[in-house]
Amino acid sequence: MNRLHVFLDAVILVASYFLAHWAVFEQADKISAYTKQFYYSALFFIVPVFMILYWIFRLYTPKRVMGRRLELGNVFKANAIGLLILTMVLYLGKEALQDFSRPMVFLFVGINFTLDGLFRLTVKTILQKYRVKGYNQKQVLLIGYSRAAEMYITRVEKNPSWGYRIRGILDDDLVWGTEYHGIRVIGKVDDLDLLLEKVHLDEIAIALGLDKYSRLEHIVSICEKSGVHTKFIPDYYKIIPTKPYTEDLQGLPVIHIRYVPLSDSFNMTIKRIIDIFGALVAITLFSPVMLAAVIGVRLSSPGPIIFKQERVGLHNRNFSMYKFRSMGVQAPKEEQKAWTVKNDPRVTRFGRFMRKTSIDELPQLFNILKGDMSLVGPRPERPLFVEKFREEIPRYMVKHQVRPGLTGWAQVNGFRGDTSISKRIEYDLYYIENWTLGLDFKILFLTFFKGFVNKNAY
Repeated sequence: MNRLHVFLDAVILVASYFLAHWAVFEQADKISAYTKQFYYSALFFIVPVFMILYWIFRLYTPKRVMGRRLELGNVFKANAIGLLILTMVLYLGKEALQDFSRPMVFLFVGINFTLDGLFRLTVKTILQKYRVKGYNQKQVLLIGYSRAAEMYITRVEKNPSWGYRIRGILDDDLVWGTEYHGIRVIGKVDDLDLLLEKVHLDEIAIALGLDKYSRLEHIVSICEKSGVHTKFIPDYYKIIPTKPYTEDLQGLPVIHIRYVPLSDSFNMTIKRIIDIFGALVAITLFSPVMLAAVIGVRLSSPGPIIFKQERVGLHNRNFSMYKFRSMGVQAPKEEQKAWTVKNDPRVTRFGRFMRKTSIDELPQLFNILKGDMSLVGPRPERPLFVEKFREEIPRYMVKHQVRPGLTGWAQVNGFRGDTSISKRIEYDLYYIENWTLGLDFKILFLTFFKGFVNKNAY
């Protein structure tokens, strides 16, 4: 953990708090129910909480390859959770803190996110430019020539701002001078000791081919003797995820084939809290629209207003998904035969309007409150089609490791309705393996522009 970075974050937190207090009370000439000292004493709680959140979101872990958007997203998430904690504290302590300024708290978090985000982006930009010019470089040696080695070299070459300089490759099967993108084989594995005496190295990257794994333990032993930081680039990168989840079984590392962030109880809890809060807000905001839909469905055709359909959800469990009825009443067996097609005679005129504008999906907000669904996630499918796709599409069933969503990454990228199921699953898998709160907020934002009105919704 970078002590200077921690100190500067604390300074930004305090400065943001002072600015918020000044803007709300002194600049606006507003009389406070509490003294300055009382407000300032809250910093003894606020600063440690926010620093812990920064640590939880890995903002103190050095990452040369972390993108600007990812780091800024982590800053946003830490501040959003911090605001949630402060709001909860004020609510629980409403008798003692009823006059504590809520606008000041919101302003403080907004200022802190802005200042800390700008600070981190500025530092990252300066360091990246510095590395592109050849400074602050990490000297790396590759051991083993493989597909993984080629992929590593290619990525480092395309991203000079990472500040990695590959000095060469040690391989027992290739002749001296063999090169890939200008990186040469400069010796055998047993030459490592001699090479370390002549060349300063910061990292050793083991990139053995799959056929060389029997020698891995011996090579790791040689690398460990060097005292230089060693990392492993697996040649089976197409099998394991980019963010592997490892489990410790009394000293035995177990790598899970697929990393699912939402299997973590902390992530799951945070997402569930946001789902409940978001569903309640959406129900309140869209209540006039839902009331109009109720009247429209009632006037358009006889039958129930709400249509219930069995779908497959989390852990392959079936649930009843709610929609405003957009078709004439059918026998259950007829309804399950196929998807709705263009100009489907079963769809009412008002139902066609609801489908085009996604109004028919609004009752699923109550599915979210029940816990069957989430605001964001892969769209749920009927059991009949799940059984069909599980045999035809590789990795299809992985989508059921998370709650299905009202909207999703596939939908905001155009894969909704009568579109490619394979492509839809690709986007669903990306969401499942790369879930963050930031990605959820991004999908919700894009839904307003890309997700409601859909040309493929019949």
